[in-house]
Amino acid sequence: MRGPTTGWVADAAGAALRAGDAAATGPRRAVVDTRAAAAGDLFVGLRGERADGGAFASAALEAGAWGALVAPEHAARAAAAAPAGAAVLAAEDPLASLQALARAWRRELGAGVVAVTGSTGKTSTKDILAALLATKRRTHATSQNLNTEIGLPLTILEAEPGTEVLVLEMAMRGEGQIAELVAVAEPDVGVIVNVGPVHLELLGTVERVAAAKAELLRDLRPGAACVVPAGEPLLEPHRRADLDTVTFGPGGEVMLLSFDGGPDGRGGSAEIEARGQRVLLELPYREPHNLLNTLAAVAAAVALGVRPGGRVEASFSSLRGEIVELAGGVTVVNDCYNANPMSMRAALTHLAETPADRRVAVLGRMAELGRDGGELHRAVGEQARALGIDVLVTVGEDADSYAERFAGKTYAAATPEEARALLADIALPGDRVLVKGSRSVGLERVLDA
Repeated sequence: MRGPTTGWVADAAGAALRAGDAAATGPRRAVVDTRAAAAGDLFVGLRGERADGGAFASAALEAGAWGALVAPEHAARAAAAAPAGAAVLAAEDPLASLQALARAWRRELGAGVVAVTGSTGKTSTKDILAALLATKRRTHATSQNLNTEIGLPLTILEAEPGTEVLVLEMAMRGEGQIAELVAVAEPDVGVIVNVGPVHLELLGTVERVAAAKAELLRDLRPGAACVVPAGEPLLEPHRRADLDTVTFGPGGEVMLLSFDGGPDGRGGSAEIEARGQRVLLELPYREPHNLLNTLAAVAAAVALGVRPGGRVEASFSSLRGEIVELAGGVTVVNDCYNANPMSMRAALTHLAETPADRRVAVLGRMAELGRDGGELHRAVGEQARALGIDVLVTVGEDADSYAERFAGKTYAAATPEEARALLADIALPGDRVLVKGSRSVGLERVLDA
């Protein structure tokens, strides 16, 4: 942040200044965890299901935080404990104040804002778009998974003065959540990477998933731009005539003309047509789903008025397709941050298309699929069989359904630790292993030690 005064921060947050100098320099960023609080930070004490963060404001101030934003009942205690010069702000709803402060800073920056959501691939698309823009504009993007009603405002408040573009990822589990994020970010460009069967436990149907994602389109200002997959029928009812709509993918305005893979098998050259312009990119990846994500990112850049080109130095967030070379000539694709039927299909397809002596899939459950979860898991197992995957390792009881329609060699592990021991026994030189499941399974522990 940096630049605004303490008084500006209080006014923007709709908070009362209980301690500190209104004319003093404001914070550099906001945090909601006392363990992360450091010099220059505004600690925001949020009310949670189990604890009220405002009760810990004194600890954040003692750690050197710039100040604290808390509910009124915690303000007196925080002000009494505040070191000289520290600010204490009081607001009835600290989360709403955090969001209001982020919206005010977004406006103060005057940066272009791109919001990215989707059932799968939104984080990778965000990472690719940030890399495309970084050589053309001063860009700040969501890090890791700061994509919720808390994480998104924290991301905005990390942006330094002079930032020209904000690339913000938006997560969604239910209705109204994208709308809440749009109200904070006020995007100039909204990107929906895809729509698929995720969060069915809460939403019930893929049509309702599409409607929840399309809150992004609904709430964009007139004249803003949106990026959507070409020919996606689920989004057709939600398209608006007063938006500049850019379609991507086969048959779209941004599409892949050719891709020449590099000799190392990990990247290549992409030729893309983007609204009549030819875009040439050198990519460090070659997975078909990430090539499609690249088209979405190029479409968003074009909507911002940026023509990308050259080498794309994309650095994907952790646990998303990381390549790990194990001793003994075994290659592991660590893609265990999350999983749903769409991302499973993409990951298995890429596994099948990559040269290897054997292809091994270590799969945990796909969460939040509701009553159709069993069938969706069986369909993934059937696809693994059709793709010629050699070995399937299911992890956890809920993952057993994968094996019901899989014809190859199958193993069952109760825990990630058991899967790790099993993999150590069965993996052979030349194997390529995919490790994938929903975040709640904790499959990163398969690669521990």
